[in-house]
Amino acid sequence: MITTFIYIISAIVIFTVTALVVVSLARRYLRLRGPRVVTCPADNTQAAVEVNPVRGILTGRDLHNLQLQSCSHWPERENCGQACLQEIAASPEGCLVRNILAGWYADKTCALCGKAFGKMDWMEHKPCLMAPDRTTRDWSQIHPLDLSQTLATSIPVCWNCHIAATFRRKYPELVTDRPWKR
Repeated sequence: MITTFIYIISAIVIFTVTALVVVSLARRYLRLRGPRVVTCPADNTQAAVEVNPVRGILTGRDLHNLQLQSCSHWPERENCGQACLQEIAASPEGCLVRNILAGWYADKTCALCGKAFGKMDWMEHKPCLMAPDRTTRDWSQIHPLDLSQTLATSIPVCWNCHIAATFRRKYPELVTDRPWKR
């Protein structure tokens, strides 16, 4: 009876510790993944990079042991010293594209329906934008190197309005325009 009780308590403790470790590693992985925009020290131009999140997990909490997984300046400069990692270590959240976008959308409303964006949920419907030519796009169609130019020339649009505008653009014969009454 007591032995069974000890086994149960031991199993609960092992399960809890394992769950805490897995959650901690998953959070770290999610923090490290995603494209970033940094300044390349070699020529002082913008570069779109991604760090290797698995290596980041394995090296512990030291952000100075990161390694690039991809860079927009590769393959020409693939054997560089990866000095741009110092910028990432200094501000790991500041150069992350999704955080730059969240800051841009924070105080904005949809240009079409007027809905406020509020806090971004990047797992659900991502916010979109409308280019100067009045076409809407989602962020998968924008390269991280074009981020600053795109933010300067575009206006924010919510996911629902983007889907409606895309449908209207692709299938105009299926759309009937009626005056909208408020």
